Amino acid sequence: MIIETIDWLIIAIYFLVALAIGIWSSKKAGSDTQSFFLAGRNMPWWLLGISMVATTFSTDTPNLVTDLVRQKGVSGNWAWWAFLLTGMLTVFIYAKLWRRSNVLTDIEFYELRYSGKPAAFLRGFRALYLGLIFNVLVMGTVSLAAIKFGEILLGWEGWFTLLIACTVTIVYSVLGGLRAVIITDFIQFILAMSGSVFAMFYILNLPEIGGIKNLVLHENVRGNLSLFPDFSDPNSWVPVIFVPFAVQWWASYYPGAEPGGGGYIAQRMFSAKDENHAIGATLLFNVCHYALRPWPWIIIALSSLIIFPDLQDIQSAFPDLPESKLGHDVAYPAMLTLLPPGLLGLVAASLIAAFMSTMSTQLNLGASYLVNDFYKRFINRSANEQQQVAAGRLFTILSVCLGAGLGLTLTNASQAFELLLMIGAGTGLIYILRWFWWRINAFTEIIAMISSLIIAYYFNFLNDSYAVWIEIVIGAVLTTITWIIATFITPPEDEKTLMRFVDIVNPGGPGWKKFEQKKIIKGWSVPKGILSMLLGSIAVYGVLLGTGSFIYGNYLIAISLMSISLVCVYFLLKVWFQNALKAG
Repeated sequence: MIIETIDWLIIAIYFLVALAIGIWSSKKAGSDTQSFFLAGRNMPWWLLGISMVATTFSTDTPNLVTDLVRQKGVSGNWAWWAFLLTGMLTVFIYAKLWRRSNVLTDIEFYELRYSGKPAAFLRGFRALYLGLIFNVLVMGTVSLAAIKFGEILLGWEGWFTLLIACTVTIVYSVLGGLRAVIITDFIQFILAMSGSVFAMFYILNLPEIGGIKNLVLHENVRGNLSLFPDFSDPNSWVPVIFVPFAVQWWASYYPGAEPGGGGYIAQRMFSAKDENHAIGATLLFNVCHYALRPWPWIIIALSSLIIFPDLQDIQSAFPDLPESKLGHDVAYPAMLTLLPPGLLGLVAASLIAAFMSTMSTQLNLGASYLVNDFYKRFINRSANEQQQVAAGRLFTILSVCLGAGLGLTLTNASQAFELLLMIGAGTGLIYILRWFWWRINAFTEIIAMISSLIIAYYFNFLNDSYAVWIEIVIGAVLTTITWIIATFITPPEDEKTLMRFVDIVNPGGPGWKKFEQKKIIKGWSVPKGILSMLLGSIAVYGVLLGTGSFIYGNYLIAISLMSISLVCVYFLLKVWFQNALKAG
């Protein structure tokens, strides 16, 4: 594999476009915090939805999918496919509530929903934890994938890849704020999708693969094709299907799939023109993320089982790859080295774009936490808009240095994915219920957070004898029991705070029944929202699995699944868009 002039030219053009967008957006971004962190709260749904998709498509995402496919088969992807339920819940229930709250960050929400010193502590601690520690961990996983991509595809050492890509990312993120991030995301999405699709078709037509029919019949691939695990073997289906659907989707806090919405998904919703644009953005994101994108990655991962059946084959092909970075996730960038000039440059630019998209979002999001919820709230309460923007730019530079440094120490994408799931196990149900049950208080979240961290530390550093899925279940159960007990033995929030929350957000429902006499509750659309969530999830899963069945040549099953999706879309339109939005 040789990177030729045309490839470097494509990569350079992308860098220049990203920098130009940052410079173009800099004037508006520097005016105030609303502009820098929320793009002026005036973004359309389609641009925000694509931005969410681009952010979630990081350099490590196809690597993670490849790792799952090579070790657990296609069905191993249910570990993240199950998060569609979380996403659809956000679309039809929480998107409009977040937009109504009118906060700058989802952490500012704590002092809208809770009161007193516990609420202030929770806001400050979560700002540091999510804005610095958790955010750096996410950026570290993204940087790890960029390192492997650079070493295999570009022939660069890891530190040099990060130096170049992070420098460009810092420049346009610091100059243009969220507006530059969102606009750049649009270009990055087009690059990323076109790159993965063109790469898939080229790889399928390699002589060693011989097309899709030969791929699915190959002895190295046949055992990895099933869309579902072996239900006769509990060791197969319990961790892959049961745990994700019974526990993981609602119990774990994972970036991009936070129960109840949060993180950069919430940030995009805050940036929307209104509630309807927030709903449309999150719906577009979930459809594209789960139904549109996975199969090009999966097909390339399956093809890698023919070209590089074992890790030893990857090591032989890339002897300069450090042993600490060798893993099944490396097979994805390894396959891309087979691409011809021009297409290689396009794919390389798309993966650099994917890296920069996620990094820029995490940088802006983390800086918003550190500025709005720590610096402005606790350090300098009289800071003006220009001082806050300057602090945000400083925190952006600090965060990227820490995230890139962590990436140099990690080894594989699955390791980081499992650690992120473990850290948040058991806290997710709070983020769902706090909108609809008045009794949830600041102590509930504080104790849940502490319990989750202690349990994660125990399983990751003191006792690693259990399978990861068992650790997640144990962590979720213990943490949930702990915070439920804590909720009932700690004092509730004061009535004035709860009344203000209800007046601003209007969540409705039996959880706020005691406020009905005060005539604040004006209706409840959650039952229709849950039905819409189920219909939307079935529709997306139908397209996802129907596409896979079509690729495998199971046309009758594919048509049946697609038909189910169309029926669900029909009822979804009837139930939600004709009724719930009017009532909302």
